[in-house]
Amino acid sequence: MLYPLSYEGWSPAGYRSGHCSGGGLVDGRVCNTEPAMNEQLEFPTGFLWGAATASYQIEGGARDGGRGESVWDVFSHTEGKVAHGHNGDVACDHYHRFDDDIAMMADLGLQTYRFSISWSRVLPEGRGRVNREGVDFYQRLVDQLLAHGIVPCPTLFHWDLPQGLEEIGGFRNRDTVSWFGDYAALMARELGDRVHMWSTFNEPWCYAYLGHAAGVHAPGLTDPHAAVTVAHHELLAHGLAVQTMRAERDDLRLGIVINPSNIVSETTRPADDGQIRLIDAIHNRWWFDAIFRGHYPADLLDSYGPLADAIQPGDLDTISQPLDWLGINYYFDIIVRGLDHDDDATRRMLAYPTVHGVTEADEAEIHTDMGWPITPDGLTELLVRLRDDYPDLPPIHITENGCAYDDPVIGGRCSDPRRIDYLDRHLRAIKDAIDAGVDIRGYYQWSLMDNFEWALGYDKRFGLVHIDFDTLVRTPRDSAYWYRDVIRHNGLVERRTGAQ
Repeated sequence: MLYPLSYEGWSPAGYRSGHCSGGGLVDGRVCNTEPAMNEQLEFPTGFLWGAATASYQIEGGARDGGRGESVWDVFSHTEGKVAHGHNGDVACDHYHRFDDDIAMMADLGLQTYRFSISWSRVLPEGRGRVNREGVDFYQRLVDQLLAHGIVPCPTLFHWDLPQGLEEIGGFRNRDTVSWFGDYAALMARELGDRVHMWSTFNEPWCYAYLGHAAGVHAPGLTDPHAAVTVAHHELLAHGLAVQTMRAERDDLRLGIVINPSNIVSETTRPADDGQIRLIDAIHNRWWFDAIFRGHYPADLLDSYGPLADAIQPGDLDTISQPLDWLGINYYFDIIVRGLDHDDDATRRMLAYPTVHGVTEADEAEIHTDMGWPITPDGLTELLVRLRDDYPDLPPIHITENGCAYDDPVIGGRCSDPRRIDYLDRHLRAIKDAIDAGVDIRGYYQWSLMDNFEWALGYDKRFGLVHIDFDTLVRTPRDSAYWYRDVIRHNGLVERRTGAQ
């Protein structure tokens, strides 16, 4: 998932003025916590409802079953890299408990489940020898999902690169592109007879920039040239994977998951149009232009200069493979503060996102435990913009959307009204986009269960299901049962404008 980190000159956008629902303080007013209701708000027939996870965040099992080491094993065991020294050795122990977890998914009514495959579990060194125990784990996982009527939607890369590949350059090494293509073809052969909906990468921006420019994610580098090289090689690997998987089977539905945001100027210290456009190019246009237009943004290439020297003739032809669907992860809008000066440090900042930490939302804003402001209107705007800017866009699935709130279990129940309100607002924003003509086919809540939240350890809880990390007991929150009702009704109960 995207970390809403502030950059020099940037911070998350605040909740849009004047919107008030489900509790909290907006514009100095207390919001009505129990809005009136009337008729059903229905989603299109066949809309898919699911939840999402990622391998390193939930599987645990450390090196069980022949799994090789990943960059996140090394990073999380390096002192000072993860809050409280936490790591993913056990996480939710999904590796040993997946049967019960899938039964729980079925009880909650999930129609589809988005998970990621640990590359190092099936190829311990990232290439060469196949680990049959690892492949068999995913075979059993898929079979159990299908037995419960749940559509599997695996992601091939959710940031846990095999450490064996990192030691020879990781995605800075162009050879890793071809090894990823081999890995993708292997999974298509092993699971493609039962799994039809695949994504190649999850949020490649995060792995490139948080891992290689900011150093706050694995592998922990602070090298702008490496970050831009990785950003290009990830897209090249995506395109090659689409080719190799289609060569294995012609009945697969292939996509990629991107984490775009609206880029908005701060009103009290406004950014100039050049700032907005360049940051938009880094976060948004780099990925969408390459995939759907076959070229990178010219203004960003001018800014990057020699940082983008990994691009070779013919690469964009490989990257711009036709896709069957597109995954969008959305959490918040980004607001850009105007810069006071235009010195070398500022130009370097604009050339790549140098991330310094989480910025708390304003006290007057509604925000989550991450300090992330809640901007559901921004999701509608973003989806409509993508539809308008990219006429050849394939059908969209919202592959991540959720919030962190630490609501405890009391008397066997976990009440979390803030999460319910958050999800309700964002589902309404998605329905608004559908009504505006955007082709959206499904929604995956992040996350199915509390998990290892990357560099933040186990402090931030996004799950529909509460995890006691001492006992690993699973307790579905009230939001899980609310979401089950949403799925049963294929929609929401409409809200009237209540008294405030």
